[in-house]
Amino acid sequence: MGLSTHVLDTMHGGPAAGMEVALYTTAGDAATLVKRFTLNADGRSDGPLYDNQSLKVGTYRLVFDVAGYFKARGVQLPEPNFLNKVSLDFGVAHADQHYHVPLLVSPWSYSTYRGS
Repeated sequence: MGLSTHVLDTMHGGPAAGMEVALYTTAGDAATLVKRFTLNADGRSDGPLYDNQSLKVGTYRLVFDVAGYFKARGVQLPEPNFLNKVSLDFGVAHADQHYHVPLLVSPWSYSTYRGS
């Protein structure tokens, strides 16, 4: 249980190792930084973003540095690039359940869903 994320690089066909991510709690237009982290070799954080005791009902934001990641991989991006940072706002209605927020991303598109 708790909160986790995973990013897959659909351009290169693998995990987005090294991507920078920030986690925020949100309340209306206000956002409070909880932590910044770098995805490991499997495209995941090294541990849960919140464990099952710490996750609370509320709203959250994950911000993924997509342009920084692809530039670091040597991808030639136009200026300005199409995607810079992908921000996903989501709600946790049941803190006793696991919330997994995967991101599938290329320099030109992304998709997400509530995973298990």
